[in-house]
Amino acid sequence: MNDIKDQAKEVIFAILPITFVIIILQYTIIWLPTDVFIQFLIGVFMVSLGLFLFLLGVHIGLLPIGEMIGSTLPKTKKISLILFFGFLLGFVVTVAEPDVRVLSSQIDDVSGGDISQMVLIYSVAIGLGIFAALSLLRIVYNIPLKWLLLGGYAIVFVLAACTPESFIPISFDAGGVTTGPMAVPFILALGVGVASVIRGKTSSSDSFGLVALASIGPIIAVLILGVIYG
Repeated sequence: MNDIKDQAKEVIFAILPITFVIIILQYTIIWLPTDVFIQFLIGVFMVSLGLFLFLLGVHIGLLPIGEMIGSTLPKTKKISLILFFGFLLGFVVTVAEPDVRVLSSQIDDVSGGDISQMVLIYSVAIGLGIFAALSLLRIVYNIPLKWLLLGGYAIVFVLAACTPESFIPISFDAGGVTTGPMAVPFILALGVGVASVIRGKTSSSDSFGLVALASIGPIIAVLILGVIYG
């Protein structure tokens, strides 16, 4: 019951400010047609309901199962198994990420079909999956995050120099959209679960940085597409 109240408050505080701003603008400056304004209000209600149900589902289902999977994998004592499932889970949550699908559809339209929607989605998913597995490897071997970030962005800058300019903004947008409502909760929960078993009391600090590292993968994947298609 407390989860329901907390998520309802979170949605209200997230949606009300933008709603009030649009209402004020409607009656002071923009004066949208009545039917358009009514559609906006209906949309606000639907977004609020959808966001409430989504956040409730994340806290009830995604976060607990992510932590349970993360805490169970290290008990197998098989690094290959941890990395495989880290990659697999990173891949599938990226494919399910709505932000990635929106970006891929827009790029498909802009490129005239040269870069198909599914090619971009799967490339981004593979990139995030690889770096999600690398994030778990960092926790297992206690590798400093700064060296992995420096190495990752060094690869990004090298590829950017060899890629057509039109692919560079797309690649960084791809890195941004993968940090969306599906991927972030699951990846963070997975990292917390792994770190809680391997690092114990230092699990909180070890589980940070997973999203920052994982988001490099999609950038590199799109830049590689640029090298291929360019």
